[in-house]
Amino acid sequence: MKLTYYSLLRLKLMLLACAILVLPQAQAQAQTKADLNKLDAYYQQALKDWDVPGMAIAIVKDDSVIFAKGYGVLNNKTGGQVDANTLFGIASNSKAYTAAALATLVDAGKINWKDKVKKHVPYLQLYDPFVTENLTIEDLLSHRAGLKTFGGDLLWYNTTYSREEIIRRMRYLKPAYGFRDGYGYSNLMFITAGQVIENVTGKTWESYIKETFLQPLGMSRTYTSVNDLKGVSNVASPHGFDENGKPSATTQVAWDNWNPAAGIFTSVNQQAQWMRLQLNQGTYKGKRIFSEAASRNMWTAHNPMPVSKRAEEITPSTHFTAAGLGWFVSDYEGRKLVYHGGGHEGMNSRTVLVPEENLGVVILTNSMSGIMSPLANYTLDQFLGIQNGRDWSKFNLDAIAAAKEAQEKTGDKKKNEKKKKSKPARELTEYTGTYRSQLYGDATVTLKNGKLELQLLPAPALGGTLAFWQHEIFDLDWKNDFALLHPTKVRFLVGEDGSIAEMRLDSNNPDFHFDELEFVKVQPTASGSL
Repeated sequence: MKLTYYSLLRLKLMLLACAILVLPQAQAQAQTKADLNKLDAYYQQALKDWDVPGMAIAIVKDDSVIFAKGYGVLNNKTGGQVDANTLFGIASNSKAYTAAALATLVDAGKINWKDKVKKHVPYLQLYDPFVTENLTIEDLLSHRAGLKTFGGDLLWYNTTYSREEIIRRMRYLKPAYGFRDGYGYSNLMFITAGQVIENVTGKTWESYIKETFLQPLGMSRTYTSVNDLKGVSNVASPHGFDENGKPSATTQVAWDNWNPAAGIFTSVNQQAQWMRLQLNQGTYKGKRIFSEAASRNMWTAHNPMPVSKRAEEITPSTHFTAAGLGWFVSDYEGRKLVYHGGGHEGMNSRTVLVPEENLGVVILTNSMSGIMSPLANYTLDQFLGIQNGRDWSKFNLDAIAAAKEAQEKTGDKKKNEKKKKSKPARELTEYTGTYRSQLYGDATVTLKNGKLELQLLPAPALGGTLAFWQHEIFDLDWKNDFALLHPTKVRFLVGEDGSIAEMRLDSNNPDFHFDELEFVKVQPTASGSL
C-alpha cells in the first residue's frame, strides 16, 4: 500500500475527529418527529458514496427505539446482509461502560470518584512520583494524566502483555504536558480503570460488565471479547484498505488486554438499550442501575478542550467541548451533546446523545472510513428541525477530495525514493542481535536465507522482512497485513565505536507511536525482562 494513501487515511481520521465539533449553524425549529424515510434514503446513498461495505443505525427517541436498520454486507468478499442485529466492534464506545461500572461502585460506597488510583491499583507507577500518588479515578476517565494521545498503545496492540503488565510498563512513558494541564486521549488509563474495577470487586472487568449492564438490559447478544464471538452468527467482518484504497475484508483479532478501553461487540438494537439507560440517567424500565448524580458527573466537563478556529467558523453556536468521564460533551444550538466515537481495526462507530431531546443515535460500521460523523450530524439536524441544513455526507467527501488533491500537488515525491545503486555499507550480520526497549521489551533481528527479519517479541504477530533502502535504513515488509499498520522503516543507529548500537522504527502512523520504542542493542541471549 502506498504511503500517500495512508496519509489520506490519516486525513480521514483527522476529519472524523474534527467532525465532533463540526455541526451546522442554523435556526432550530420546533419539530417532534423527523422523516425516517428521508433518513433511510440518505443512509443508503451515503453507503454507496463512501464505499462502505456495511453499517447499521439505530435511533432512540423518548425511550423508544423508533429506527433500527442495517445496510450493505457483512463481508465484501463473502457477502451476507447486515441487519439491526449484526454484531460490530464498538471500540472506544466501550469506555462509557467502564465509566458507568465505576459509577455503580461509587453509588455502593466502595470507591469515590476522587480516590487516588494507587489505593486500588498499588502497582501503578507513572513517569513522575507526584502524578503516581495523586492520579484520581476522574483523571483516568477524562484524559488528563499527561500522556500524549494514543501514548503507549503499542503495549496492548497484538501483545501478550496482561493488563497488569501494561500498567507496570507505563512508568517509562514520557509526559506530553503537565498533570491535569492538557488533553491526551489515553486507552491505557481506561485499561487501568478496568483494573480498579477488578481489584475492588474481585471480578474481571468482563464479568462485572455482564452482570451489571448486559444482563439487566437484556443485551444477550453483546460480548466483551473477540474470543466470545466463536460460533456466533451474524457478525460483521472488519475491513481495511487494499493498495487501491478500496475496502478489503480482514479477520478479527483478539486484544483482550484492551477490553476496558475498547473491547465490546454489539448490535445497534442492543446498543439502543444502552442509550435508553443513559438518556434516563441510570434507570432502565423502572430499575435504577446507577444514580442520577453519577450520570451528571459522567456528563460534566472535566477536561476542557480547545474549539478550533475552523470549528468556530463552521459552527458559531458551539462554544465549548470537553472530556467528561467516558464521554465527550459540547453544546449545539443551546443543547448539550454527549457523544463518543470508536475506532476498531477495520470498524468505526459513533454514539451521540441529546439529553434535552431524549434523543440518541448509534452508527456502527465495518469500515475505517469517517462516514459515521456526517450521518450522525445529518440525523441530528433532522430531529432538531434545522432548516436548509448542510448535506454532511457531501461536505465531508468534498473536503477529503480537496485535501487529497492538494496533497498530490504539494507532496514531496522524491522524499521516499531510493538512491540508485545504493547498498548496505556493512555486512548484514552486523545488524543482527537482540534490541531492548525499556518500555516495550525485546525485538530481534536475524538473518535467514540472506534476508534480515525483525520480530517484536511481545507481539508474535508483529514483524517482517527488512529490505535495504539506503544508509542504515531498511524498509519493513510487515508479515501480517493488519489494517492499522502503515509503511514502516527500520533505522539503525551507530555507536561511538562504529558498530550498530540502537534501532528505531519510523512510521507515519496516527494510531501508534513507534518512536516511543527506543531499542538499544544488547546481548543476543538477553531475557527481555524488566
